[in-house]
Amino acid sequence: MENKILVETSARHVHVTQETLEVLFGAGHQLEVRKMLSQPGQFASTDKVTVIGYNKKDPNGPRPSAALSILGPVRDHNQVEVSYTDARNLGLTAPVRESGDIAGSGKCTLKGPAGEVDLEEGVIIAKRHIHMTPEDAEGFGVKNGDIVAVMVGGEGRATIFCDTVVRVSPKYALAMHIDTDECNAAAAFGEVYGQLVMFEDHHCHEGECCCGEGEGEGECCCGHHHHE
Repeated sequence: MENKILVETSARHVHVTQETLEVLFGAGHQLEVRKMLSQPGQFASTDKVTVIGYNKKDPNGPRPSAALSILGPVRDHNQVEVSYTDARNLGLTAPVRESGDIAGSGKCTLKGPAGEVDLEEGVIIAKRHIHMTPEDAEGFGVKNGDIVAVMVGGEGRATIFCDTVVRVSPKYALAMHIDTDECNAAAAFGEVYGQLVMFEDHHCHEGECCCGEGEGEGECCCGHHHHE
């Protein structure tokens, strides 16, 4: 299998339950498709919700807010995914977590045209990850839950993203997801592909290839770097 993975930027967004959706938009409201996403069955809806954060300088002052798209279909839990920059601007506390791991995560208020919902948890910064089918995982020699590193980057901004979790399911399509901060750091604009360059427990040492499999003296097997 070619060592090449589509890299997509996942901008800030919200997932909601049907119950929350109806509080925000009214009884019987259903999400409608605005755009299908790369993962099978997932879509950006026509609805947006206002995420209200906290004024940390003046608790009695106006609370910062931003309009975020709701992704569908509805889920069994509410989840708000933001970047570190978004979290700072909105006064949110947001730990880095895998999707669905929301216990003890950040809180906020969701506001729609019909009502509001106070979330006591659910605000996270999504851990960068790669969606793979079982066939993809076999081809790359990885398994669900593995932590890998991926080289991504536009001209002059090549970046190795360590701590990237592999998520495997027959329901997935091969793609790596990063947030907007990570995209900007690597200039990963437009159609971008990443490359696996090392795995957990492989470390860079002076004079050695970062993935431990150099093809020649001074040459890194990833084909992008040369070591002194």
